[in-house]
Amino acid sequence: MHLEAVFRLAFGLARDAGVAEDLTQETFLQAWQSFHRFDRTLSCRAWLCSILHHLWSHERRRRDRTPVVFDTTAVRTDTFLYDPPTPETLTEEEVVAAFDMLPETLRETVLLADVEELSYREIAAILSIPMGTVMSRLNRGRKLLRHQLAAYAKARGIGRSVEDGEQRKAES
Repeated sequence: MHLEAVFRLAFGLARDAGVAEDLTQETFLQAWQSFHRFDRTLSCRAWLCSILHHLWSHERRRRDRTPVVFDTTAVRTDTFLYDPPTPETLTEEEVVAAFDMLPETLRETVLLADVEELSYREIAAILSIPMGTVMSRLNRGRKLLRHQLAAYAKARGIGRSVEDGEQRKAES
């Protein structure tokens, strides 16, 4: 029942299916082992998301301590030669790219609220932050996404530009 939601959140955080599968499995394992500590004031899905968030934070800290080794001889030059055509409308990739450009704290909050449809109270409990911080991060994240996607749309001749929207706001 909650497996898909936990995997979707894990994939949204990790951006790698293998890592997301591992995080999902570890989440359910830890939930099973600590079910006696389940807080019945939260929904089960929110509790699982909280466990996942702690696991992801631990994984992120572990990765930050691990040095990144990049082998420049392994890069193939022919991968840089492909120039994809400009799409006529916004694509899923552009939306995902705009989402990926958000700072991680904002991306995580937007993901929990808009994709997982959790309440502000549940998000605050999952991230261990005040509800006002959740609302602030959500507002800033959505605003950054709007600006980023408006820039994509304007470049493709779709809809209003960011400046048009700000100009209309100033006039009203």
